[in-house]
Amino acid sequence: MTEALDPDALRYARQRVLPGFGTQGQRRLADAHVVVLGAGGLGSAVLPALVAAGVGRLTVVDDDHVDTTNLHRQTLHTPADVGRAKVESAADAAAALSPETTVVPVAARFTAGDADELLADADLVIDGTDDILTRYVADDAAARAGIPLVWGSAAKFSGQVGVSWEARGVSYRDLLPEPPADAGLSCEIDGILPTVCTVTGGMMASEALKLLTGVGEPLLGRVVVYDALSGRMREIAYRRAEPGGEAPAEKQQSAAPQPAATSEIEPGALADELASDAPPLVLDVREPWEAEVATIPGSVLIPLGDLGERLGELDPAASVVVYCHLGVRSNYAARQLASVGFGHVRNLAGGIDAWSRNVDPAVARY
Repeated sequence: MTEALDPDALRYARQRVLPGFGTQGQRRLADAHVVVLGAGGLGSAVLPALVAAGVGRLTVVDDDHVDTTNLHRQTLHTPADVGRAKVESAADAAAALSPETTVVPVAARFTAGDADELLADADLVIDGTDDILTRYVADDAAARAGIPLVWGSAAKFSGQVGVSWEARGVSYRDLLPEPPADAGLSCEIDGILPTVCTVTGGMMASEALKLLTGVGEPLLGRVVVYDALSGRMREIAYRRAEPGGEAPAEKQQSAAPQPAATSEIEPGALADELASDAPPLVLDVREPWEAEVATIPGSVLIPLGDLGERLGELDPAASVVVYCHLGVRSNYAARQLASVGFGHVRNLAGGIDAWSRNVDPAVARY
């Protein structure tokens, strides 16, 4: 426990009275060491929440500097911090909230070379970098350290939060075995609603507090997807394949199928097939608001989070082409369909963005 941090302090009174929390839970927080990757939009929600809640020690890892374009969502930083290392600015903000908390800034990128050292005595690691390759490094390092990984991502109007914990049977690679071919959305190119960071980061902090205190049920093997435009959340469940490819009977009804391998189809080839006498079924697994912006004519919309419950609406014998924005979500969906018996399912390479660029410029890009 941080010597100067008192878990019995009056500031934590409203927290200690929570059912199942108490003084013991507060003491666990005071004794904890959490490594936070990223002091940007998500870190700006995660760090203040953990510091204010009484986590004793935080190590903040980020190699970036504060830019004016960060300020609308990265509320750890002020205009006076522009040009400073984000970890230094974040440490100052944390000290203002709780001077007794130990915050160690590390102005570096989290890489495989230093990951084990940074996590050596950590109880938990949180990835708020929104960098998919860093997440795989963090997932592997957390597995070696035997600690849980809380991860989140946010872009445009949507956020995702999940928990991976190899020691408890689920890693991030069970959700996506390999990094996707594209980097997905980025705040710089695609924009970000600042409150998406607030909501997503708040959920990440909640998962961390639950894991550290033992209160509640963590998002282990589950992903919560938040859509700010509709105000809705939904859950995607996943699990590790059992030996022999079969899941235990008690897991089959509650867990999503393990994705299988599938092939891709280029936009031009899909256009040719759609113009033929035997066109494939085109399945859109994006969010409804995305379909309102742009769609491939004749496609069927089933958001990825609803796919498991709506498989009965699709014919397993049909030729199916799945698409999303850039091809990441649809790749997972295509593999999920293949794993439950869809015999001819392909992923649209590059998603609807590639369709707009290569086939139909009238389809809006977003």
